[in-house]
Amino acid sequence: MRFMVFIKFTEDVGDPPPELVDAMSKAIGGAFADGSMVLTGGLYPLSESTEIRVEQDGLTVVDGPYAEAKEVAGGFAIIDVRDPDEALESARQVAQLHRDHWPAWRGAIEVRRIAGHDDPG
Repeated sequence: MRFMVFIKFTEDVGDPPPELVDAMSKAIGGAFADGSMVLTGGLYPLSESTEIRVEQDGLTVVDGPYAEAKEVAGGFAIIDVRDPDEALESARQVAQLHRDHWPAWRGAIEVRRIAGHDDPG
């Protein structure tokens, strides 16, 4: 089963401390080595994003940032695990690394299953 994991926070959070960067690098390296990590990356800020909105009268292209955005996805990972419990445990470990190495950080880790062509339904 594949899941997309988003790390969400306010954009004014600043740069992560080196201790968190080191701990995340180690955890990500281990996940790539054991095959559970498919892809990971950081995302540029909303000021460098563009959204295409579908509206009744057509399509509208809107450049970021967006006033309604509070927390944004600042990073993501695609993981390949046996079951939803393993996906949640992986996300919990990421949250704990943030708590341990960046105590002032506030945010959320979102876990969403990726629908595949071979899913029943």
